Amino acid sequence: MQITKSLIATTVALYTSVVLGESVHIAYTSNGDFYQEKIEAEKLTKLEHPGVLTDIQNTANCVLWRHHPNHPPDYQAKRGSNLVIPPQQLDYIYCYEPSGAWVNYRGKSTCIMSEDQGSGPRKRSALILYGSETGNAQEVAEELGSLAERLHFMTQVSEMNHVKPEKLSSYTIVVFAISTTGQGDLPANARTFWRSLLLKRLPATFLEGVSFTSFGLGDSSYPKFNWAARKLCKRLVQLGANETYLSGEADQQHPEGLEGTFIPWITDFRKHLLDTYPLPEGQHPIPDDVQLPPKWVLQLQDQTSKSNTDPAVPRTENQSTEDSKSRLEHDLRPIPDTLTATLIQNKRVTPAKHWQDVRHVSLTVPDSVTYVPGDMISIMPKNFTEDVQALIQMMGWEEQADQLVSLVPANSQHSAEDLPLPPIPNLESYPKLTLRAIIMDYLDIRAIPRRRFFSEISHYTNDEMQKERLLEFTNPEFLDELWDYTSRPRRSILEVLHEFDTVKIPWQHATSVFPVLRGRQFSIASGGELKRTPEGGAKFELLIAIVKYKTIIKRIREGVCTKYISALQPGSTLKVHLQRGGLNSSLGQLSGPTVLVGPGTGVAPLRSMIWEKAAFVKAYKEENGGAEPTIGPTILLFGGRNRNADFFFDEEWQQLSKLVKLEVFAAFSRDQKQKVYVQDVIRDNFGLFFRLLHEMGGSVYVCGSSGRMPQAVREALIEAFQNGGETDAERFSREEAEEYLLGMEKSGRYKQETW
Repeated sequence: MQITKSLIATTVALYTSVVLGESVHIAYTSNGDFYQEKIEAEKLTKLEHPGVLTDIQNTANCVLWRHHPNHPPDYQAKRGSNLVIPPQQLDYIYCYEPSGAWVNYRGKSTCIMSEDQGSGPRKRSALILYGSETGNAQEVAEELGSLAERLHFMTQVSEMNHVKPEKLSSYTIVVFAISTTGQGDLPANARTFWRSLLLKRLPATFLEGVSFTSFGLGDSSYPKFNWAARKLCKRLVQLGANETYLSGEADQQHPEGLEGTFIPWITDFRKHLLDTYPLPEGQHPIPDDVQLPPKWVLQLQDQTSKSNTDPAVPRTENQSTEDSKSRLEHDLRPIPDTLTATLIQNKRVTPAKHWQDVRHVSLTVPDSVTYVPGDMISIMPKNFTEDVQALIQMMGWEEQADQLVSLVPANSQHSAEDLPLPPIPNLESYPKLTLRAIIMDYLDIRAIPRRRFFSEISHYTNDEMQKERLLEFTNPEFLDELWDYTSRPRRSILEVLHEFDTVKIPWQHATSVFPVLRGRQFSIASGGELKRTPEGGAKFELLIAIVKYKTIIKRIREGVCTKYISALQPGSTLKVHLQRGGLNSSLGQLSGPTVLVGPGTGVAPLRSMIWEKAAFVKAYKEENGGAEPTIGPTILLFGGRNRNADFFFDEEWQQLSKLVKLEVFAAFSRDQKQKVYVQDVIRDNFGLFFRLLHEMGGSVYVCGSSGRMPQAVREALIEAFQNGGETDAERFSREEAEEYLLGMEKSGRYKQETW
């Protein structure tokens, strides 16, 4: 392919905003030969934005630079040779690579163009796959993808279900980022991939030649900590894959959160990649202070293609407020795999003076949807008008805020399979999509920023002091400072941008810089006859604690989703996902002896179980002339602060106790001088729990906070097996008690769902 001056002009036009009115040089390779051209200033002033590169394909490399005004050029380009530009001669420089990446070295690097950098496939490639339930593993995968790009791997980041296992061998290295859900399960967007690996017909050499590593995300308060990542690695090795680098594991209980183990792991992994897959001579990693170009950007919609009835007219402040209020109460977002639910009840069930606002929420959908105890509803939140407006004003986006926009690939030369999924799916179906709507409905501007966010926004400030401070937060050596600045005081993205006030993010890059709002999961509290509406639709009842507290820096923090929920009035519509939980309680288990441990809002899924058990008893009696079914006792261990403030569903338990042999033990930590917790109830009744769980073969379900409670309950049950028997012969040793509890877990008789 011959590269003409018109194509060069097209290339240069991409960056007219930074070169307008000044002469620049363009260099490129084509068919193995090196060329250089100078574009005069008067030509640049006539250029308008012609769009993304439409003619330059993978047969050429281009570099665009401007000389530093104090250092005129002292070289002469030669056909078919390398061109080395000393750093001191560069004011800025952009390189266009065959992958479609524009890299701005800003005078910090010498760019070498050689005749062998033209066409041809890349030999170094990385596939980053994630299985993510709440978005954490996806964020890890995206950071791993950025690392691979900086090391010049041709990189693809995708959820696991979008890739077939037989494709893994096409890549130099495959990296998995995967979280564990439920009882050691893989996330929903990884299960299709996992089932493909479990096919019995696969030979032991199926993945021979595949080099991989993984990073698991888990919570050590669960018995099956990081189970998903561990069993994935085991199966990959069974099929012939090579674990080329020791897989890492993050623990939600780590004092510094997931970053506490991820940052050291990815730092060492980078060294491993450079040692194992060295860069070609003369090529260097893209520095961390050089911004990787976004894959997707926002652009104004072409109004010439719109009808006059759909104008993009800037709104007044009152109009924007009214639109935002309507958008908050009526959810029209085209989010895949969601149900549109109607809010029927949003009732506070704790006293107004109580420290915590807890809501009994009822939602309905017209569809006849089925669910079982342990399933969850994930509610997709929205931002509030005042927060959205604050961001728009800080960034100077007032002019574009209410104009119609589209999310498009940053480089049209990328084929669909080379592009990652858009950060926000289905935006093309959104009615009258504006920048304001995207911020309100999709971007998590109140999130606690991760390390990667500081790296991104450092490119959008010219203040050297603020840039230096932002980059310090990205340095693994200063992980403790990052924790103290963000996670410890729960400082939000909005607050960070307020403090780093010289950061001005281009509105086109909003979806690339800000994290996307994720759904928040709530266990369904309804079961049995509470699951259906009179019209035949489905009903979901939830018990939601509204998150609001004061931080160590004396600022009020509110949960993004629970603040949204607390503001909704009956009749509002909202988007929800129905997600299968990990309790998997069978009717047989529910009919037998059961011990349900649920302090606070952890009682929600247990209430669902009790209502299911009541429905079974009622149906049995109707079908058998009033005869009672044979069911085991149900023991509910509930914990709260005060009996008169947060004893949730107290009156219901009295009603249900007659129907399902329910006995409730309540522990309240603030009603007396000595604090009492659910584990103390077990210790006070060793004999009861020994009989239920050992002699009668009962099951245990533990739900609620993932802090100390699950471990404390587990320890109390071990003590019950040691001390609950009537004779020494019946009592277990410590080792036997631990082994028995492990056996309960393996057989599905001990299950935990904590958050």
